[in-house]
Amino acid sequence: MRSGGSSSEAAAAASGGTTGEEKAVAPPFRLAEVALRLCVVPLAVASLWEMATNKQVDETYGEVAFSDISGFRYLICINATTAAYSVASILMSSFKFITRFDWLIFLLDQASAYLLLTSAAAAAEMLYLARKGDREVSWGEVCSYFGSFCDRATVSVALHAAVLLCFMALSLISAFRAFSKLDAPPPCSEIPKQMADEQGK
Repeated sequence: MRSGGSSSEAAAAASGGTTGEEKAVAPPFRLAEVALRLCVVPLAVASLWEMATNKQVDETYGEVAFSDISGFRYLICINATTAAYSVASILMSSFKFITRFDWLIFLLDQASAYLLLTSAAAAAEMLYLARKGDREVSWGEVCSYFGSFCDRATVSVALHAAVLLCFMALSLISAFRAFSKLDAPPPCSEIPKQMADEQGK
């Protein structure tokens, strides 16, 4: 009886300890995830607006706008996509059934992070060429003539980079939540025993 009672108490203690640990660990991750998704929306919208309204006219060299540069157009599209996805994910997270789609959220977070990375790289390359030029292909810099345009583009790319950092963190959180539901593999010492039991059956 004592042994049974001790076992029950140990199991209850272990169960209670695990539950308490989950309750202690889950809220910070949950709060961090919601905070990051909330941060993404204004950052992405600000980056989009800064770039979409970016144009400058020079009396000698004419007008330049974001639509003239493919990398900047790509940045705007990805900003709009990630902002919309962040709003949708925040709304979806308010429903309990969304826990069934942890893998979908994980995949979408990963895809968003990769798209943000490629768009940030493309926009940064265009901005670098605008500031430094490329002498090997006789491409001169233009920021000395369109300084305001380059400055606003720099701000937009910086905000875009902040969105990328948020989604990198979100990818880690969603990956932890998705993979934590999987059972841990058995120890190596138990594998031969399991194989023998299966063969015996």
